[in-house]
Amino acid sequence: MTKSPKSKKLFAVLSGTLLICLLSAQAFAQQKDKKQPPAPLPDLMRQTTRHETKRLGYGSTITILGAPNGSIIIEGWNKSEVDITAEIELHANAEEDFALLAQVNSFTIDKDGNHVRIISTGTHDKKFLKRMAKDFPKRLVGLPWKIDYYIRVPMMSDLDIDAGMGPITLKGVEGAISLKAVQSNAELTLTGGIVGATVASGKVNVRVASRSWRGRGMEVRLAAGDVTLELPTGFSGDVNASVLRNGKVENTYTALEPREDTTATERALLGRAGAGGAVLVLTVGDGTINIKGSDK
Repeated sequence: MTKSPKSKKLFAVLSGTLLICLLSAQAFAQQKDKKQPPAPLPDLMRQTTRHETKRLGYGSTITILGAPNGSIIIEGWNKSEVDITAEIELHANAEEDFALLAQVNSFTIDKDGNHVRIISTGTHDKKFLKRMAKDFPKRLVGLPWKIDYYIRVPMMSDLDIDAGMGPITLKGVEGAISLKAVQSNAELTLTGGIVGATVASGKVNVRVASRSWRGRGMEVRLAAGDVTLELPTGFSGDVNASVLRNGKVENTYTALEPREDTTATERALLGRAGAGGAVLVLTVGDGTINIKGSDK
């Protein structure tokens, strides 16, 4: 059915609002970088590995608050527990500083019933320092550090991920998934669930590993960068792709065609593959959206 002028106006307002929100996040991140230019790395570096496990049943929730810098890898497995391996990298100018930094730049785990929270702590959090390390030397606050996480969770889990800057890999998990990141190259291999991902800048590659999406759908929002959606042969589902400002939508998945009463343009596509189904929404402020067949 053709959109009325009123619905078109509403869609334009909503799209503009979304663009403003996404680009504001990107601009904030860039402004922050300008205010705090990267300083030369200190002479000394130490890496420590910490491993933790927590019992957690299927259908539970895992919240992950990542460090300002570092990678996050999350894999689903068939055990009823969360397995966390974290590699913590610290930089300092003197050996005696590492003990002080290790007390602050780390993570805590909070388990409450069917909810596990993995919370990164560190010198980036002024409230944390004021509460937990009032006498922490100011000369150590600006030193670079990062945490790389490798986390295994029950396959049927809900995830709430809040990340900083660094690559993110997610596969083998099906549930309600919320992902937010400042800057990332994200690799998401999914089969279903309710998925929402918002990234200020970077790349997001989504590989759908089943012929139909098991769940309500997915929405990926990227302020600046490229989104790639890989669909398997014989996929059934709907895809809404739009570039809000600069860029284009490239569709080389031949089975995905414009839905009835719609016309694909360089910056927008309302497509249907097979019999249709759950809607996968891809929105980019500035950049490209590439829809193609899966290599596997």
